[in-house]
Amino acid sequence: MTRNDAVAVTGLGVRCGAGATTGELWENLLRSRCAATLHAFDDEATVVHPAYPMPDFTPEGYLAPKEARRADRSVQMAVCAAMDAVTDAGGLHVPAARRAVVTGTTYGGLISQEHGIGKPDVFYPARVMPNAGAYWISSKADVTGPTLTLSTACASGTHAVGEAMQMIRAGRADVVVTGGHDSPFTATTALAFARSGAMVTDCAEPARASRPFDAERQGFLLAEAAAFMVLERLDLARARGARIYATLIGYGCTSDAHHLTAPHPDGTGATACMEQALADAGIAPDAVTHVNAHGTGTTLNDLAEARAITSVFGPAAVPVTASKSVTGHALGAAGALEAVITALSLHEGVVPPTAHLTRLDPECDLDIVVQPRKLSAGPAISNSFGFGGHNSCVVLDSAER
Repeated sequence: MTRNDAVAVTGLGVRCGAGATTGELWENLLRSRCAATLHAFDDEATVVHPAYPMPDFTPEGYLAPKEARRADRSVQMAVCAAMDAVTDAGGLHVPAARRAVVTGTTYGGLISQEHGIGKPDVFYPARVMPNAGAYWISSKADVTGPTLTLSTACASGTHAVGEAMQMIRAGRADVVVTGGHDSPFTATTALAFARSGAMVTDCAEPARASRPFDAERQGFLLAEAAAFMVLERLDLARARGARIYATLIGYGCTSDAHHLTAPHPDGTGATACMEQALADAGIAPDAVTHVNAHGTGTTLNDLAEARAITSVFGPAAVPVTASKSVTGHALGAAGALEAVITALSLHEGVVPPTAHLTRLDPECDLDIVVQPRKLSAGPAISNSFGFGGHNSCVVLDSAER
């Protein structure tokens, strides 16, 4: 297989506050509808901030009660989203040894880590290990091929998708279940992000708290999510008549090597990552129909990304949407969630809007989509840039191309 061979996206599954299914998520994106609330991160309600948990979540039907007790909430969500993607794909139509799993997560079993301090039980190590999601998914989907877990902060989910694509290109697997998961809802995490100034803390309207690229943005809205795709060799998907949402055609991966938590102010690492992804896809910047931005709503990240997008595409030259305005920021799951959204955008022929934008930051010279915008057939790029200077971008294309 050649370097630029496309890989089919044949199944999608999500669990997040913005939707328990891809249909619910898509509807909320189109309507710019966010149901975030003031959330108590501890039992005493002493740590309360705007956040976007998934209400009424249960792994019932996916994990037996005994299994669920051995899995962190983040992993439970991952299993549900991943198996929904497998069902959506119509199953995995290759032998178990030709199947693979690649997951991304920032914190793994964070809730279990915090609750288990001082009182660990025999299953504590298995609940907190970052690769627990990959294990449970491989077990449920009967995967005996490569099973990997990546952790690159907020770029984890996108790195997982990109590396899964590379695995198929390299001939190491024919079908890969890939995505990201994180449930970072602990008091310690909330306090730390709040004190760093990265997370919204003071907000009378939690549902409007996430405002990427807005001049009055105050930070990101903490969320939990799991988002997964089934990737498949394109020839195999076509041969079995699978529904193909989109194709993956490019992947970029760079490092800022600049600062532990702040991006390079000129966005040079992000620029190089997008350029690498476009080169891998074999397309010019003017072929791109839209960008799904990392768009956290923090001052430094939005400015750096805006400069990078302008550097690659030109001033206000490409439509940009920021899904975190509706979904919040689910850390290691965010990039996979946005890759799913980008696939849905290409499949539906619509770019969903950026919610809550009232006044574009004048330093962000971007064409921000604020109403659903019809989309012509063609490629799109999804960006993720994480703590540690980790940058990752994937390029997806319309299925019919």
